[in-house]
Amino acid sequence: MYVVTGGAGFIGSNIVAALDDRRPGSVLVCDRLRDGVKWLNLAKRELIDIVPPEEMFAFLDRHPADVEAVIHMGAISSTVETDADRIVANNYRLSHELWRWCALNQVRLIYASSAATYGDGGKGFDDDTSPAALAALRPLNAYGWSKNLFDRRVARLLAAREAAPPQWAGLKFFNVYGPNEYHKGGQKSVAVQIYEQIAQGRPARLFKSHRPDIADGGQMRDFIWVGDCVEIVLWLLDNPGVSGLFNCGTGKARSFADLAGAVFAALGKKPKIDYVPMPESLRDKYQYLTEARMNRLRAAGYGRPFAALEDGITRYVRDYLAAADPHR
Repeated sequence: MYVVTGGAGFIGSNIVAALDDRRPGSVLVCDRLRDGVKWLNLAKRELIDIVPPEEMFAFLDRHPADVEAVIHMGAISSTVETDADRIVANNYRLSHELWRWCALNQVRLIYASSAATYGDGGKGFDDDTSPAALAALRPLNAYGWSKNLFDRRVARLLAAREAAPPQWAGLKFFNVYGPNEYHKGGQKSVAVQIYEQIAQGRPARLFKSHRPDIADGGQMRDFIWVGDCVEIVLWLLDNPGVSGLFNCGTGKARSFADLAGAVFAALGKKPKIDYVPMPESLRDKYQYLTEARMNRLRAAGYGRPFAALEDGITRYVRDYLAAADPHR
């Protein structure tokens, strides 16, 4: 079986869907559904079980020989979460315990890191796994710091030749968009937020630039279609000899204005954008550019092309957002 933590969340549920398509009934999800709509992300899937996080290690200890791989997507992923103790418990300590369990039981581990580890990008976007390179990064929020903290711990354990899973891979996700993100509130991708604004007959709203050298809407991100992220995970599972910390982006930054234009085009409408001031609390923590260097993943053998922004947005709008059922 595959164990997917955070399997009812955005990226996690897309991974669950792909694994279930490959081998129905092969996935166990570790997550909390609570009383919201996250269960809809799993409603079409045949699952072994859904286990809450506090019961996960007891389950794993009962079934070590049955677990083919742990895909660890569970995290406090909000970049504006201020409870650092909660973030450390979920994003660092739990990840470290999973690493130790997978090493002890020789189970493969794929885990979610983040492009938020790169901070303002002043140190570049190179997925260098050396302890020195990771130590030089300066994340802008507690979420990014916690992800880098675990990446650094992994690097130090490997440098010390401590026990490790037979395959391990950390994925530094950039700006991911796609189906099953609807439960995320204000943390939904800008793509779906723009779609909702247009559907309500309003202009798209984007932040003004607060840098004189960058036009409003000219802030740039490496936007990646969630299906491409899933393909990387599947490729890693198919290639157990590949381990490492890898960027998960397209390698090509695009502007928020480009993103908005793509959503309008997918709806057959002319762009209409209002630029609004960025909250003061975000201005000193805002990334004006993210662009993944994809050399290491390509060198490891991954050869699939990534969806162009316009193609991914068109698919998102046509097949999900404008559909009667937007879930995968």
